[in-house]
Amino acid sequence: MAKPRFIPDLPQLRAPLLAAVGAAGAQAQQAYAVSEFGRRVALAREAIPEGHEAGKPQLARLLGEAQVLLEPVRRRRRKIAIAATSNPQVVMILPGFATHPVRMRYLARHLESAGHITKRWGLGFNWGPNEQNFAAMEARLLDLHARHGRKVVLVGWSLGGLYARELATRHPQAVAKVVSMGSPFSGSPRANNVWRAYQFITGHSVDAPPVAADLSVKPPVETVALWSANDGVIAPRCAAGRPGERDRAIAMRCTHMGFTYDPQVIATLLVELETTI
Repeated sequence: MAKPRFIPDLPQLRAPLLAAVGAAGAQAQQAYAVSEFGRRVALAREAIPEGHEAGKPQLARLLGEAQVLLEPVRRRRRKIAIAATSNPQVVMILPGFATHPVRMRYLARHLESAGHITKRWGLGFNWGPNEQNFAAMEARLLDLHARHGRKVVLVGWSLGGLYARELATRHPQAVAKVVSMGSPFSGSPRANNVWRAYQFITGHSVDAPPVAADLSVKPPVETVALWSANDGVIAPRCAAGRPGERDRAIAMRCTHMGFTYDPQVIATLLVELETTI
């Protein structure tokens, strides 16, 4: 016959202690909810109607962006023939969201090898718009215009293209042309795979940016939109725009990251610079 086990009675937490633990947990949740981090998490988890994301690239397209990891190897073998320009331009290059101008240096070097002058935007990493950095962009544009004595071509990748469109809207006298590359200036600002990350990092909704702008309105200068059906980040229709929102839309075959290094993009930019008045 098995001996009965002795199981001691576990001490029970007293009601006051349980109440204290519950109160502490409630206070922690309240503190989190009103914290800046909690506010940003709520922005990233925002519930929106499904139709607002309609058209965003599918997962397979997004995974295709990993091709950028092979770019250092491909770049060693790649040879791009660059003809000398007969119409040199001053080009201000604006990087995409969460990227540094170094990401666009490969593209800039090819424009320079043709005889164009390329200039960075002067703000380092692009962590989203605010009044201060947009004012700095305006000052940079006007300084380049005055220093070189000619209008500047704005080439903006992704979010940088939205900046370019707004700069040209505010200062058309200083801008010769706008070329956006995979920039979502048309349609829903949530028809992409990065709007939740954008809202968490910037701390504001894509519907209420700190710099007021109607991005779908075409700037009063020649405006060209480069877009790609292979874009894994931005909905192609948002980057191509509708008639009246840009002068021309040109289809590429690159990924979203590829806008900074694809030979077809570089060749297209060189043509656009050559035909800039």
